Amino acid sequence: MGRVLTDEQVDSYHRDGFLVVPGFVGPQALAELKAAAERIVDEFVPPARPTVFTTNEQERVSDREFLASGSRVSCFFEEEAFLADGSLRQAKLLSINKLGHAMHDLVPEFQRFTYTSDLAGAVADIGLTDALALQSMYIFKQPHIGGEVGCHQDATFLYTAPVTVTGCWFAVEDATLENGCLWAAPGGHRTSLRKVFKRLGGPGPEGDDAGTEFDVLDTAPLPTAPDDLVPVEVPAGTLVLLHGLLPHWSDVNRSSTSRHAYTVHCVSAAADYPEWNWLQRPAGMPLHRLDSPANEEASPR
Repeated sequence: MGRVLTDEQVDSYHRDGFLVVPGFVGPQALAELKAAAERIVDEFVPPARPTVFTTNEQERVSDREFLASGSRVSCFFEEEAFLADGSLRQAKLLSINKLGHAMHDLVPEFQRFTYTSDLAGAVADIGLTDALALQSMYIFKQPHIGGEVGCHQDATFLYTAPVTVTGCWFAVEDATLENGCLWAAPGGHRTSLRKVFKRLGGPGPEGDDAGTEFDVLDTAPLPTAPDDLVPVEVPAGTLVLLHGLLPHWSDVNRSSTSRHAYTVHCVSAAADYPEWNWLQRPAGMPLHRLDSPANEEASPR
């Protein structure tokens, strides 16, 4: 596995806590991923009580579907997707907040997109040489109702000791100020972890426990969004690498343009992954190294 990033890019990542890599993915791969995501939504039959993904971390939903989604492909609705009578405000395809959280191991198109030598090499270049692909999210950031994601640190939700979680965020569509691009705090990763998000009642991957809670580690506030952050406006095909302690945020999308993105979070195989992390997978569904040919094991969803 050869070098993917330059020395200057590696230095920039360690200085700022994030790195923008333009042109990392070509248009054909993006189109295949987007088509697969839209197919999943098209085939999705909403339950009587649909799961809404609450993007404000203080009110984050922790229902059974969410807690079991580490080993599934689940659809989560936008908070503003529904009218007062419970019907959808707009078409189903324009109402889903995200897919999560095991597409990278269950959906062939997502596997092919995720397990590549280029991505494994980029992550290794910044120091994660034994990266395991832990979770995946396809985020729609829907026109008019795409929800805000409050300022947070990824290590809050995917904790390891030591902290190793690294976000690999791909712009499937152009990300702009108007449609809710990422914002980040340069250098903000050189700080403490403020809190961790814990599963209560044990590690059961089927989500049959008592819910979740935040355990506060440091009461120092995170940067105020957007005042203390910088926008990360990027064209489709860009990879953004995110340190697990980096505070980042994205605003609501009130524009008429969606902002599709795909995120893979990786952790070190050598780090401890506590049983109280909300995302758990059953024993028969191990994590794969990012540099492994796991996509050869693809099975139909």
